[in-house]
Parts: sequence; C-alpha cells; structure tokens
Amino acid sequence: MKNIKLHCKKLTIFSSLFLAFALSSCHSDYLETDPTTAVSESAAYSSASNLMAIINGMHRDMYYRQNSSQGQNGQGGMMIILDALGEDLVFPSTGNGWYISTVRWQDQANATSDVTFYPYQFYYALIRNANMVIANGPSVPAPTDADNVTIKKAIGEAYAFRAFCYYMLVQIYGKRYVPGANNTQLGVPLRLLADEVPMKRNSVEEVYVQINKDLDEAYTRLVGTTRAAKSHFDANVISGLKARVALTQGNYPLAVSSAKLARAGYGLMDKATYAAGFNNLSNGEWIWGATIVSDQTDYFGNFGAYMSRNYNSTNIRQAPKAMNSKLYGLFPATDVRRQLVDPTGNHTSLSLPSNYSKFPYTSQKFLSVSLSDSRMDVPYMRAAEMYLIEAEALARQGNEAESKLIFNQLMLNRNSSYTASSNTGTAYINDVLNSRRIELWGEGFRFLDLKRLNQNLDRTGANHSSVVDNNVMTVSNTDKRWEFLIPMKEIDANPLIEQNPL
Repeated sequence: MKNIKLHCKKLTIFSSLFLAFALSSCHSDYLETDPTTAVSESAAYSSASNLMAIINGMHRDMYYRQNSSQGQNGQGGMMIILDALGEDLVFPSTGNGWYISTVRWQDQANATSDVTFYPYQFYYALIRNANMVIANGPSVPAPTDADNVTIKKAIGEAYAFRAFCYYMLVQIYGKRYVPGANNTQLGVPLRLLADEVPMKRNSVEEVYVQINKDLDEAYTRLVGTTRAAKSHFDANVISGLKARVALTQGNYPLAVSSAKLARAGYGLMDKATYAAGFNNLSNGEWIWGATIVSDQTDYFGNFGAYMSRNYNSTNIRQAPKAMNSKLYGLFPATDVRRQLVDPTGNHTSLSLPSNYSKFPYTSQKFLSVSLSDSRMDVPYMRAAEMYLIEAEALARQGNEAESKLIFNQLMLNRNSSYTASSNTGTAYINDVLNSRRIELWGEGFRFLDLKRLNQNLDRTGANHSSVVDNNVMTVSNTDKRWEFLIPMKEIDANPLIEQNPL
C-alpha cells in the first residue's frame, strides 16, 4: 500500500512553512489512524472517512516524535520545554542532559538550536495540514448525511488546530500581548493557505484576530456534535481554548463565560483520583488529552519517560523532576497537590529500585504504566484550569465575591480543611495565581504565564541548583529571551522574515 507523504516533494520556492513541514512530514504519515492503516494520496480527499483520517493523523502527531530527537515528542515535549524555562519545575540534577540547555535559557537565544526550531516545525506542520483540510474539505463527496456530519467535524477540527497552533506560536516567538494596546509588535507569519510563498511576520494583533476567528468557526461546526475520543476537539475544548486566549488578551468577560462553558459536564476529581498518577484520559476532570496505545509507544520519547517518577529511564533515575520548594511551602499538608511531592525524595509508596536517585521535593504527580512502560495519557486541558481562569478573570473585573465562590469550590476539593481567603485585590489574585502554579505544575503553563503577566523569572531561595541552572536564577521581564529567536532554517529560506533581537 502506498501511504501518503503529503509534503516531501521538491519545491523551487522555499519558505518557513515548507521547511518546517518537510523536515517533519518525511518522518510521519499525516493520514495514519494507526501504524497499519493509512490512505493513498489520490484518495486523501475522495471520502469523508479519509478526510477524517487526516485529522486522526494530526492528533497522533500531537504526541508522536516528529524527528530523531526523543525529547521532541509533540505537545508533551513542548509542555516540558515551557515548564523547564520557568521556576516551578526543578531539575535537581543534569542527569543525562535532556532539557538542561533549556533550563539554562540557552536554547531560545540560539537560532540554530533544535529547541528553537522544534516549535516552529511542529506547529506549522499541523497548520499546513489544517489549511489543506479547510481548503479541500468542502469538495469532498458526501453521499450520506453521516458523511456530511463527518466532513463538518473534520473541517471544524482543522480550524481548531490552526487556532491552537497559532496561539502557541505567537506566544513563543512574538512579544507578549498587551491588553488595551494596539499590539503592532511582530508576531509570526499568518499562513492561511497551504502554499510555500515567502511571508513577512504579521503583527501580534493580527494573529490573535485570526485565532479568535478560527475558534468561532470551529465552535460553530462542532457544537452539538460528539467526538470519537477525548484526544479530539469538541465544543468544550474550543470553549477552553477561547478562555485561554481571552485571558491572555485581557478580555475577562469572555474568559469567564468561555471557561464556564468549557467545564460544563466535567467535575473536579476526588483526592484518590488526583493521587493516582495523572495518567488516565478517562478521568472525569480531563477535557482534552492524548492516549498513547501500546503499539504506538515511543519508549524513551514519551512524556512519561521524562516527567513520571517511576519509569526506568536514565533521565528519571538520575534527574527526577522536583517542585519548587517555595511553592510547596505555600500550601498546607492537607492539600492533595502537596501530598504528591515528597520532601525527602524517597517515595516509599512507589518502592523505587535502589539505583533511582533521591532528591528532596521530587514529585510523583505523573506515573507511567510501569517501570518498563513509559506510556501515560497526557493532559492538555482540565476543568481545574477553567475554574482558575474563571476565578482570575472575575477578580480582575473587580467581582471578588463571585470569584471567591468559584475559587473556593476548587480549593475545598483539593483541601477539605481550606478556609476561604480573606485577602483582597492584588493579594487575592496572587492566591489564585499561586494555586494555578501548583495545580498546573508540569503541564506546560508556567513560562507562558510569566510572559502573560509580564513578570520576572525568580528561582532564588528555593531548591534550584546553581550548577544545573548555570546560575540563571533571575531573568528580567524585559529580557530579549522571552521571545524565541526565529529558527535559522527559516531565516535562510524566507527573505521576507525578520529576526527577533539577538
């Protein structure tokens, strides 16, 4: 069977998108639904099921390694990168070297770094396929009503993919969005067609306008439909993405209403489930995530091979991931989120082999299937995040009373002994933000939150190692490195692109 390799063809015009896509697509079949099922190129847009197969393949690439680097395993790899840049995910040892140059803030300042290139490659590859589904989907034959529904869902998911990817790209490579400003600062090239024409960078504002437009289109097409699995987009996920974007833009009324819609039908998990390993997509609190089945595992490239406490990899044995001790100290022992962190590092409940290094404040939030199996479902969006968005947005509107009603629901679930905060104003908002830090630890939010909030990085006074961090203990909010450099491959190929300040 000839499986489709959509974009490995030779082109005479190079651009950011072609380079980003070509280097990834030659390693991955974007129409695969599983390793043994794919469709030919000639059949790609010949049926509704084949159109949805493209979407299935895109969801697969959200967790599957796109190149030879095992540390770049889709969205899970991006989650680690973005938290490694923050202060709450602590690397107590250099281990076997994975992500250490990221921890040291070296990668995003190096235009030839794999870490600088990877987000560009990963997200633009998905965008290109989304553009092709959006362009070709309307002409796909639909002999039955069921086919019409499938096509509508596939196109809706393509719009959702494009919005999600541009939201990630503009935050990583562009300057922060400033609520109330014109936001004419450089964002990323806004490519809405699957072509290879060189493009200038659009403004941050222009990118966000398109993100919101795509999310609205995705919601219209997906509302009232059901999805095949939680790995796919539906109206709840789209609402959650709208809530994230609205919070970033300072559109607090929209953030509140969207977060409320996103968490509808998704209750907060109980304490026993919270402590069970954060590895099961069937968790009633998880709105969106990835399941890695046994015949699609990436072994040492999976999220669990770096972030779990129990998998038998060199990285886990030598450099288990710890929580910032100052963050840990902000919460009482009765808070279940703190109970996932062992201040001694021994983790006696896991019966870890003697060759596992023990460091204080290591976390067992994430557990893989076993010592010999790194697989674990990866959380992309949970109801708890929506509670926190809603609480923060309400507080920033000055509606603290309603904010506390929402915030208290989450806090009482995590700590049955919780007493409602008497803080007001900035102090209360900091309560919400600190809860967000511990709640979403390891899930890829911290670097982007620091950038959104225009805060400095501060690793001082905690359990960070100056040797591991290379003395990068503080970074000013005005530092150039908050924007990743545009990859050199893009600079070389696209004569219209402009580099970020070096």
